[in-house]
Amino acid sequence: MRKFLPENLIKMADVCQHSLYIVGGSVRDFLLGYPASLSTDWDICSPAPEDIMIAAAERCGVTVASVFRNTGTVKLKDKEGAAYEFTRFRSDKYVRGLHTPAEITFTDSMEVDARRRDFCANAVYYDIKNDAFCDPLGGMPDISAKILRTVAPAKKVFGEDGLRLMRLARFAAELGFSPDGECLEGAKRHAALIRDIAPERVFSELNAILNADLKHGVKDAPERGLRILSDTGVLDEILPELTLGRGMPQPKAFHSHDVFEHSIRCVRYAPPEIRFAALLHDVGKPYCMLRDGNYYRHPEEGARIAKEILSRLKASNKLIIKTQNLVALHMRDYNYLMRESKVRRDIVENYPLIEDLFSLKQADYSACKDDLSPAPVVGKWKNILTAMRSEGVPFSLKELNVNGADAESLGIPREEIGKTLCKLLEECTLDGTLNTRDLLLKRLKKQAKKYT
Repeated sequence: MRKFLPENLIKMADVCQHSLYIVGGSVRDFLLGYPASLSTDWDICSPAPEDIMIAAAERCGVTVASVFRNTGTVKLKDKEGAAYEFTRFRSDKYVRGLHTPAEITFTDSMEVDARRRDFCANAVYYDIKNDAFCDPLGGMPDISAKILRTVAPAKKVFGEDGLRLMRLARFAAELGFSPDGECLEGAKRHAALIRDIAPERVFSELNAILNADLKHGVKDAPERGLRILSDTGVLDEILPELTLGRGMPQPKAFHSHDVFEHSIRCVRYAPPEIRFAALLHDVGKPYCMLRDGNYYRHPEEGARIAKEILSRLKASNKLIIKTQNLVALHMRDYNYLMRESKVRRDIVENYPLIEDLFSLKQADYSACKDDLSPAPVVGKWKNILTAMRSEGVPFSLKELNVNGADAESLGIPREEIGKTLCKLLEECTLDGTLNTRDLLLKRLKKQAKKYT
């Protein structure tokens, strides 16, 4: 492993009075055969006090960014941009469910330090100076077997920190690991502790789960993580609107799965950029069924509920708006009966989202009966879009071959210019051959006569 380490990290280990170790994900991923994934952020530790680590860093030209003596933590950064978070060996005591330790005791024991962590697979240490792995809790066999086992009784590990409930699902997803029985049961018993975790932290972990396949290429990784969240009951706590669809039937002519299972499978078939929309696209169905006894207005209600969920989780406005709009649009032309003129208007109106909408419609179609063939509605809309592009249809006011200055120069009042250009855009949407400067200027002149 030593050959993959930054030179400055090796120098610090060589000059430090105590052994300096790397611990956590970097060691685990190396043992899994992922050395290329070793990041520029390193978790390092030692029984050495902070001052000894600071002195070693300064001797090697590494900058001390911050020091937290109450936790024995020193944050470092070198000139090449690598960041190191040093933590002195310690044990932690928590107030039940809270993410921050309430009491910290420093120790010289690696095993004691290991027992404050979450899973044995994350508690393997690498001695930099001696180029040797240290495994106080048997994490290396767990890594080989792809098992997640807690460093202490599961009821203690999850009872200490509710965020570990999300981390369990994320690690299982990213790594293709499975929790052992005790680990899974401990998470189930403490699922309610996720309520104590800040929404931003929950969103960050959920986002990582939905993109888990990008970490190491594990097949169906997001689905794996979501199922663990479901099995432990954590998903019922963070997304109750979604899990309300569990066991809720759908018409068998179109669906092989209930509402909840269909949503999970939609994530399986969706590309990363729309996975929140895939997860939440039918979140309005349980609400509509309980209110109306049917699913008819679920896209509109789903868009509203998706906005509420993502706002609650403190997601970015950009993601909220995108997801809300996709959920609202996902059933457009579901029966393939929409007139081409209406499809054209929808395409222009939603053009910035159109490729994402195609992806969501395809994922939704595939999730109905696990059918990977092209979705007919997507084929129809793509053919219309191709025709529009070949005609030269403008997809925004900027692509019109006239502008506001042209309209004003011909005598159209300023307050009417926007409405006039939008009318021209609609005409060109239906027939792209109209988007020539000569033809559009003639239309503007005709409009201008109304104001003279």
